[in-house]
Amino acid sequence: MMALTHFDTKGDAHMVDVSDKAVTARVAVAEGWVRMTPETLTLIEAGTAKKGDVLGVARLAGIMGAKKTPDLIPLCHPLPVTKVAVELTPDRDLPGVRIEATVKTTGQTGVEMEALTAVSTAALTVYDMCKAADRAMEIGGIRVVLKDGGKSGRYEADARG
Repeated sequence: MMALTHFDTKGDAHMVDVSDKAVTARVAVAEGWVRMTPETLTLIEAGTAKKGDVLGVARLAGIMGAKKTPDLIPLCHPLPVTKVAVELTPDRDLPGVRIEATVKTTGQTGVEMEALTAVSTAALTVYDMCKAADRAMEIGGIRVVLKDGGKSGRYEADARG
């Protein structure tokens, strides 16, 4: 089992020293979803939610969330994020909205936390904008599905339903 890197030899939390790591191109993709009633999804698709364009606002919130990650996650390194893309896709089978975020950088550590924060922030924004119509919405499935770059190389998650 690998040791947790955010703890020193005394067991105290610390920011990992990445100064000796190579600067490489890095990318991470995360996904998640917001499950809701079919009626709430119809409001989103029709653009008639009380607070406006749910998917557009959630996309911007996800991008902003990725950029603010080191302000939210205590031991996360501030990184020069070079790309953040957030896609929100209505899914009648869920029913709800599927969210995918892609984050890129060239640096000494990865952008998994930024991708996860983008998905989380977008999902929370969907909830916030639609809670008047559906307080029982559920947020879930948030995970890293791809990470590439750096010493540890490529990681791809197994497909899930």
